[in-house]
Amino acid sequence: MSYIDEAVNLFGQGYVCSQAVFAAFSEDFNLPKDKALKIGACFGSGMRKAEVCGACTGALMAIGLKYGDDKQKSNEVCEKFLDEFKKENGSYICRDLLECDISTPEGVEKAVSKNLFKDFCPLMVESAAKICEEILFKG
Repeated sequence: MSYIDEAVNLFGQGYVCSQAVFAAFSEDFNLPKDKALKIGACFGSGMRKAEVCGACTGALMAIGLKYGDDKQKSNEVCEKFLDEFKKENGSYICRDLLECDISTPEGVEKAVSKNLFKDFCPLMVESAAKICEEILFKG
């Protein structure tokens, strides 16, 4: 299964976006999937505050597994990832992507009524996993 398919599959199983993307890559960097799922648990929905998209956070954690020993390189690839994600999706801020603030009950209600968590968020997981894969293995 591809990294992208694995991330989307994990998200479909009920893991949050950050868990899904991080865990899809973790085993390639000697971090067991079950540990990655635990580590990524609190970063979904923009850290529950509609800030940086959890799919991006998961990707950045995976990138950190590869480049975290080199501050300059990790900063460089972090910026590259965020710039590419923003270019592809218009933003990397959860509330901007969803066009509602899911840190509020009203925002969650709007997101649920528009099926954003089921229809839109998997696209962000897919995008983050694709860009992450390119950076980790092709770039």
